[in-house]
Amino acid sequence: MAANGESMTGENETGDETVSSADHTEVECFTVEVLQLVKEARQQHGLRHGDFQRYRGYCSRRIHRLRKSLHFPQGTKHRVQPKKIQVDNLTDVRFLHLPLFCAERAWFYAMQLKAEANTEPRKRFHMMSRIRKAVAYAEEFQELCKSPKCDARTKLECQGYVVWMKAGLQFESENWASAIEHYTEAKTIYEKLASAFTEELQSVYLQQVEEVTPNIRYCAYNIGDESAISELKQMRRKGGENQFTSHLDDLLSQTREKQAATLSEFPWRGRTVPVKSEPVRLFLLNLQESIKEIESAESTDSKVSIYESLLKQCIDAQQVLRDALQEDANFKSAIRGQPIEGKISNQHYLHTYLTYTRLTKTVERNLLLIESLKNYLPWKQVQEGRKITKPQDLVRLYDIMIQNLSEIPGLPGLEEESSLEEEMEARILGFKAFRSYYIAQSYVGAKKWTEAIALMERCLTYISSSRDSYKKLPKTTAILYKGEMDSLGDVEKLVEGEKYSCHARSILDVNDVADQFSTMSFNSKTPLADRLDQYVNDKSLTSKKPNVTSFPPDFEPIPCRPLFFDLALNNLEFPSLEDKVEQKKAGSGITGMVKGWLWGGGKK
Repeated sequence: MAANGESMTGENETGDETVSSADHTEVECFTVEVLQLVKEARQQHGLRHGDFQRYRGYCSRRIHRLRKSLHFPQGTKHRVQPKKIQVDNLTDVRFLHLPLFCAERAWFYAMQLKAEANTEPRKRFHMMSRIRKAVAYAEEFQELCKSPKCDARTKLECQGYVVWMKAGLQFESENWASAIEHYTEAKTIYEKLASAFTEELQSVYLQQVEEVTPNIRYCAYNIGDESAISELKQMRRKGGENQFTSHLDDLLSQTREKQAATLSEFPWRGRTVPVKSEPVRLFLLNLQESIKEIESAESTDSKVSIYESLLKQCIDAQQVLRDALQEDANFKSAIRGQPIEGKISNQHYLHTYLTYTRLTKTVERNLLLIESLKNYLPWKQVQEGRKITKPQDLVRLYDIMIQNLSEIPGLPGLEEESSLEEEMEARILGFKAFRSYYIAQSYVGAKKWTEAIALMERCLTYISSSRDSYKKLPKTTAILYKGEMDSLGDVEKLVEGEKYSCHARSILDVNDVADQFSTMSFNSKTPLADRLDQYVNDKSLTSKKPNVTSFPPDFEPIPCRPLFFDLALNNLEFPSLEDKVEQKKAGSGITGMVKGWLWGGGKK
């Protein structure tokens, strides 16, 4: 936002609202960079992390500061007197900020209520009320911007903002035809604005166009365009992990809710489980479709983003089942680590499947991260500016995978699955081999050759054990882990070569130490007795006056003579001296008794 060439887009919470409105009385034309202004405020005050309440509080404080600095209060301490901004009041560009941030506050309060409405459906009515309020403030902002005091850019940005607000209202009301019309209009406005400015300013408008496009496709899908859902999935595969892709995930989840109604039961490991909870159905449907999405994703970041989204949904579905199983005795025993009596319930078995899915999908995600991080290890060519991967980073990921796989055989309902236990054991041994290899690499970097060679030997042992375990598995199961077995073969070849390389380096280091001793400089005035731990070829020792020791020797402090205690004194018996001690004469009569009691006796 700028007024008479002065930019005010950097206004922060301590802000510039304290400027008197008298400084702007001569301004004839106002410019408000609406999209840039609200985008910066959103990013700096909570929406980067999805904290709607923090941003709402910021909007309230900013509105209060604006009213105070513009001397435009809404009454006194004791009475509220609402004032509406008229065109005649536009003596300062900040008057336009009041309805803008009122609309922002109402809109994102509605977004907060929308997130809470998943567990409290009644809040949806309050959400719709706040969206209508936001649209009303946006229309008030638009009426003020129609004033001749605002330039063409402000009017166009204001129009785009209001149309976007109205589209959101129609979207939440499920008026798809009206919503797609408004979204298309907003997209057109922002595309025109992007084409009118330099590349630096274009990015803000183009980003808004990208956010609007999925909504248009979702509305088209609800109207009847079946190809729209495939376009939404394609957008999701191209995206990474940001606010835009989280919005896409919400839209895809809404499209799958209709399909989830047909998923009434789920088979797993020979047992068919009925699915009663709607969030669990939705997650199971997302799980089936995520496999295809991951295969068709173009980059590693996109795949990791899909895994992250899937894991979040899995945790939410687990929480729903956990709440439903509060009265299940076996479930309580499993949480406490106590033995379970009898067969577990269907819902408990479904919770076990979700836990199994969370653990295995975490392993798959970590394998993707490892493959990406391997390209930036210290012994490989890394582009400038790219962070180098330490072997310890990979060790940490392998530790997490080993822990996850170790938990799977002990899940409730899977205790008797011996084939599953053998499968997990084979994978654990393979991951332990990789972990040993990268720990050895960290020791190589520290030039601890003995430890590195021992760990490489341990790595070979794990590879051999893992290979034997994989051979015991059924062929249909072993084929699933062919990639892991091939990776073990590659690591085995590396370890065989690097083990001898470490041995050679350790010998070279010893020679280097010998060379250092040969070139070591020493002080010839130091006597031999003071440098017995150093070997130096000192020719002066074979001369007529060898410097063996200093004479006379220097004085050294020594401890003083210790004290001896006469311990035998306690065991001696001394003769009695009672006959040589004078007997005291006791006082006679009452006077003597009183005198002895008061003064401790008679005369001495």
